[in-house]
Amino acid sequence: MRTNVLARTLVGATAVLGLAAGGLATAGTSFAASAPTAKTAVSAQDLSVLATNNFGLSSQQAKNIQCFLRTSPASYTGAIDGQLGTNSWKAFQRWLKEYWSYNDSIDGDPGPNTIKALQRMLAFGWGYTGSIDGIAGSGTKAAFARLANEDSVFYPC
Repeated sequence: MRTNVLARTLVGATAVLGLAAGGLATAGTSFAASAPTAKTAVSAQDLSVLATNNFGLSSQQAKNIQCFLRTSPASYTGAIDGQLGTNSWKAFQRWLKEYWSYNDSIDGDPGPNTIKALQRMLAFGWGYTGSIDGIAGSGTKAAFARLANEDSVFYPC
């Protein structure tokens, strides 16, 4: 008899705990986050196409750079839109490879090696006096703006 009472007590207690746990698990479903929606995967290459890096240049200054790249051996064929994106930086990397010892891939990413070559160029004639460190700091940006403002460098687009 004791076994039956003990068994019923355990079964009853287990049932109560199970119901309570189930109730707690479903009690907040009306407040739960909605089901996640499917998202399209974006590759790093897709993002690089969308990225622009004018290094502090105004839209007009960036257009000047693009005009220069179009008329130079860099072979820029993109839009003159004032946004130095992947295609602009690929053309700039071709220019830097040809004349300023750029030795990395032509990938359109203005990373440290691109910036070092740019700094070598800017040190030659646009007043950059900082170290060739691959960091586009204020000195690099100021010299880049001087390049972008120089009328003798740009030809009509």
